[in-house]
Amino acid sequence: MCDLLDSQQPAEKLSRMKKLRRTLSESFGRLALKKDDNGFDEICVTKMSTRNCQGMDSVIKPLDTIPEDKKVRVQRTQSTFDPFEKPNNQVKRVHSENNACINFKSSSAEKESPKIRRHSSPSSPTSPKFGKADSYEKLEKLGEGSYATVYKGKSKVNGKLVALKVIRLQEEEGTPFTAIREASLLKGLKHANIVLLHDIIHTKETLTLVFEFVHTDLCQYMDKHPGGLHPDNVKLFLFQLLRGLSYIHQRYILHRDLKPQNLLISDTGELKLADFGLARAKSVPSHTYSNEVVTLWYRPPDVLLGSTEYSTCLDMWGVGCIFVEMIQGVAAFPGMKDIQDQLERIFLVLGTPNEESWPGVDTLPHFKPDRFTQYSAKNLRQAWNKLSYVDHAEDLASKLLQCFPKNRLSAQAALSHEYFSDLPPRLWDLTDMSSIFSVPNVRLQVEAGESTKAFGKNIYGKGQSHVKH
Repeated sequence: MCDLLDSQQPAEKLSRMKKLRRTLSESFGRLALKKDDNGFDEICVTKMSTRNCQGMDSVIKPLDTIPEDKKVRVQRTQSTFDPFEKPNNQVKRVHSENNACINFKSSSAEKESPKIRRHSSPSSPTSPKFGKADSYEKLEKLGEGSYATVYKGKSKVNGKLVALKVIRLQEEEGTPFTAIREASLLKGLKHANIVLLHDIIHTKETLTLVFEFVHTDLCQYMDKHPGGLHPDNVKLFLFQLLRGLSYIHQRYILHRDLKPQNLLISDTGELKLADFGLARAKSVPSHTYSNEVVTLWYRPPDVLLGSTEYSTCLDMWGVGCIFVEMIQGVAAFPGMKDIQDQLERIFLVLGTPNEESWPGVDTLPHFKPDRFTQYSAKNLRQAWNKLSYVDHAEDLASKLLQCFPKNRLSAQAALSHEYFSDLPPRLWDLTDMSSIFSVPNVRLQVEAGESTKAFGKNIYGKGQSHVKH
């Protein structure tokens, strides 16, 4: 259906796209907030009438099928990443995603300004309230991109530190779809290893997503500890990553942009999946998705070759790349030029595929055997020697880094791999919102060059706080 976009006249197409974007932006503003059991807010999409948050058909449904965009452009990086870079072709995406993430009922006659139901402590009518911009104090700027700025902040309601992702809205373009996706999906995900979205504040000029504050991300953590992380810490980080992925995969959600910059690390070592702007709720039967997802270094070969039909195996390739990078201290496949170079680096280690090793590879749009050097597969330890230093690490990595997507280990199966056999059995019995560090004797080890005293206080050092949401 996306091909229909190219057959329309440019002026007519742009007009329709802008109209759809404005309609979605208005609908997104019709948010009503009510407290959940944890004292934060649940979100409902409501008409500007007497309807309330009890209407079952008005609740945002994070698992609703989301029509796929034709072209999603992601900023490709080698060592740094602008988390707020506005995707290209954003207007096109509106046309093909006119129902993305949100079910709403409205008519063209409803033109009133969006209203937000606000709740506050009954003690005083002037007490700070959730859902209001003045409920949060901005402490410092953490990062800025082309369409959003992130601040470290503090809640005036409960005094907790938060991260404020302030998205600037433009009248002609409306609410960016990445923000709509992220908000609607995250409000339905409650897990210790997924960043928590506390609140949403929508005004005419901005949309602010209020997240829990997390000190740094895995990319910065690895930069601070070059040469590879402590093997025990790698195991705990990987276990948490798989735990979070297993949770979303069981709910038919693909993250689609796994990389170290999108894995937050708290000061206690808790890892949290973040940046769900490219995430998708996957329906059954399978839909066709864009192949312009996942930052280049962590993009699987099937997607690089033009495949648009994939499932949770897409995320599992990224897990394998991150696993190797944590152990070895360098990116597994750091392509320096383009997709061709990225594929050559993968085939150099895993072997150039053919119909025997990868059924169906000849049908992929960008696979031309004469374009690639013919390599034979190697043992992973030949490429990354530190895998041989840790029991069962090479075997787990090899089962994640499979060119043929269907051969990749699932997140749930990976959690049962022998690599994790020396961890306390209680870790597999934790409830979704329980941290692995609630289990006795589970803690991060001091990395090389760190003092125990420094580790106990703040392992990231003054001025190193960073939030990537």
